[in-house]
Formats: sequence, C-alpha cells, structure tokens
Amino acid sequence: MTQTVPNTDGQAPFSSLNLKTELLDNLKTMGYESMTPIQAQSLPAILNGEDVIGQGKTGSGKTAAFGLGLLHKLDVKRFRIQSLVLCPTRELADQVAKEIRTLARGIHNIKVLTLCGGVPMGPQIGSLEHGAHIIVGTPGRIIDHLDRGRLDLENVHTLVLDEADRMLEMGFQVELEGIMERMPIERQTLLFSATFPEQIQSIADKIMFKPVLVKVASTHATSTIEQHFYEVGNNNDRMRALKLLLLQYRPESAVVFCNTKRETKDVAAQLKNDGFSVVALHGDLEQRDRDQTLLQFANKSVSIMVATDVAARGLDIDALDAVINYHVAYDTEVHIHRIGRTGRAGSKGSAHTFYNDEDGYKIALLEDYLERDIVNEALPSENLLDTFPVQPVMITLQIDGGKKQKLRPGDILGALTGENGIEGSEVGKIKITDMRSYVAVNRKVAKKALHKITNGKLKGRSYRAWEMR
Repeated sequence: MTQTVPNTDGQAPFSSLNLKTELLDNLKTMGYESMTPIQAQSLPAILNGEDVIGQGKTGSGKTAAFGLGLLHKLDVKRFRIQSLVLCPTRELADQVAKEIRTLARGIHNIKVLTLCGGVPMGPQIGSLEHGAHIIVGTPGRIIDHLDRGRLDLENVHTLVLDEADRMLEMGFQVELEGIMERMPIERQTLLFSATFPEQIQSIADKIMFKPVLVKVASTHATSTIEQHFYEVGNNNDRMRALKLLLLQYRPESAVVFCNTKRETKDVAAQLKNDGFSVVALHGDLEQRDRDQTLLQFANKSVSIMVATDVAARGLDIDALDAVINYHVAYDTEVHIHRIGRTGRAGSKGSAHTFYNDEDGYKIALLEDYLERDIVNEALPSENLLDTFPVQPVMITLQIDGGKKQKLRPGDILGALTGENGIEGSEVGKIKITDMRSYVAVNRKVAKKALHKITNGKLKGRSYRAWEMR
C-alpha cells in the first residue's frame, strides 16, 4: 500500500529540512538554496526513514534527493558499507557517485566506491579490501562480487534503485532479486523511476514497506523546448528530411533517436557518407567504444550522435541544440524523455519528429499529452542539399598516459598553454582515465596542440598522442 504526497512547487529552502549542518553548509557553497519539486516532496519522508517511490524525469534532482538522504543517515566513523545505490548503466553510476561525492564534501573521510561492469575487476577487488561507506554500481557486477564473497551487505541500511524501469528493461530482474536476498530486511528502500510499469509495482510490493509515492510531472516547459513535426513517406524521404534539418539548423550537438540498433547503424553510416560529423551509440558497442563515442560527443568534437533509447536517460549529455526522432517513439513517456535531452537547465532547445500514416495512434496519444493538435510542418528548402555539413569546432586528442602515470588536468592544460602554446580559451574538456587522457582543443589549433604534447613533456616525461577519429 502506498501513500501519495501532494504536489508542491519545489520552492521550499533546503534550510527548512532537518539535515546535518555539514550538508546544509555545503549546499550553500554549491549555490543550492531551493528544492526542486521531487526533492521537496520526497526528502521529508526520506529523512524520516520511510520507504519512498519517486517518479520523475531526467534532470529533476532525484540524485540529490536520495544522496542527501543516505548521507544524512551515514555514520562516517563506522567503516562499513551502509548504503547501496543500483543503476542500470556504468555512465549513470559514475554520474551518481560523482554527485554523491560533491554533496559529501563537507563530511570528512567518506569513501564512495563505484562497482560496474566493462572495467577490470582487479582494482575493484583492491578497493573492496580497503572498505567503503557507500557503493554505487550496476546489478551484474554487484552480483559478481557477492557470488565471489568479496562484498558484504549485512550492514546496509539504505538501498536505492535508480532508473528502476531501465534496469528491468535491460533484463536485470534476476540480479536485483539476488541482491535483495543478501541484504537486511530491516532497511530503508528508495526506488526512483521515470515510468511506472507493472513490473515496478510488483517489485515495490515485494521489497518495500508502506512506501510514500512521489510523482512529479514529466512535462517540459514549452518555452524551453520547441516541438516540430514532419510527415514523411518512405525511408528515402525520411533520410532526406533528416539531412535538410541538419543542414538548416547546423547544430553544434544533436541526437538522432532511432527505434532499432540496425536503423541506428544505417542512419549513422549514410550521414557519414554525406560528410556529416557523426557517431552511433547502441547496445552492440563494446564498453571501450561506447565510452569513446560518448567522450567525443560530450567534447563537442562530434556534432551528431545517432542513438537507440539507451541514450534517452541516465547519460551525462547536456546542452543539446536539437533532438530528432527519426521514428516516433514506441510510447509517449519515451518521447518525453527523448526530447528532455534538449532545453535542459533553462536553455532553449528544439525537438523534431518524423511520422507517417502508420503512426496515427501514437500521434493521437501525443496530441492528448501535449493538449494540442499536431500539424505537419514544411521542411527546409531542397537547395540545402547542395551545401556542405558544418564540422565541429573541437577535435579530441588522446594521450598515452593517465592516472597511473599521475597525470592531472592541470598538467595537460599547462603543457598546451605554455611557451608558444595555444590559448586557454582554445582548450575544452579534459578527461583522465587510468591509462589514457583526452583533451578537446579548437580545430584551428589542433596541429599545434598535438605538436606541443608529442614534442614536449608532461611531468618530465614524453608521451605519445594522436587525434581521435
């Protein structure tokens, strides 16, 4: 049985909560004063120790809601795993762990450990031997560590299922059930989900006690997202329409959503053949290729990402100029999450959707949801097909060294902007992994930047570097 919390506008200040002083002080330094609706509705119940089901869109502030809850409850002097956060993908787990660490800056000696698949097991085993307070991970890798006796969940008092619907879509139900069996029955369970299919209700009934239901509207303000719809005929018409929109709007960053992996690959290949800067993101990619695809797109060294709905939620993709639905999404909720990738954090964005006669039912549902008629708009002029696609402003350089070599972002920035180097304003995002480093630089100075890295030294050592393709 669930209790529903009445809707609030989310303007309540964090100071109205009974949070630890260290957390409140840190929120002030971060510039967080007022709660979002999902935080205002869920945090009082979370801090009261109640089970909570939160339903809200990407970017609603749910990570801070459960993050503040588990940090408030944490006893830092007790060096045991006290909280477990489960996420569907490695990208989301990394994002969640990063936000929890940021929220915890005012509390000393907190250890947050990420356990995900797609990376070597060795370093995780070493980290587990040293212990942690909070584990953030994916179900498959958590089960793997449990089965091998490396992970002890006996002291966990807070379990969080983040993007629970996505975990079920990806087939993690068996793993989730296996994890629950090895946890204390007396615990607080927080479940956050963008949608609420029957499977979620079934799991909630099994693992939660009188949960409080918090539901935040999934709509995005029409002032920040402009939606456009175009009626197209066959696949050739669809591809022509896509090229026309890309040539007309010339977005710095755009995601094209497809409904299948096969279509994702085909659309990306056709765009690439026509000179567009494009990558494809789908379930067949190896983890390394997936990471590098997302890295180049986030670095603005690729303009267009063609993706299946695996990219619709949970990935750290921001500041998109446009979202294009190559086909109408299978259901309205998915459509809303797709277009929610643009126009975030108050910025302007545009969403463009192609449809045909077969999509009548889906379009009718969208009209009900949007509370307006969907009208076919005219596509840009065919003359645009004679123009050349815009190329990204940035290029990403890969350096053959990383954290293991003690490299830091400041070392790379210093090497690039040192004597006779490039301007700091010409350097974009810098990401450092265990064995590799990546830096985005302005295309106009890419050769000079590459020369500075390969012919100079980083921390007294020479490193190989090359342009990512």
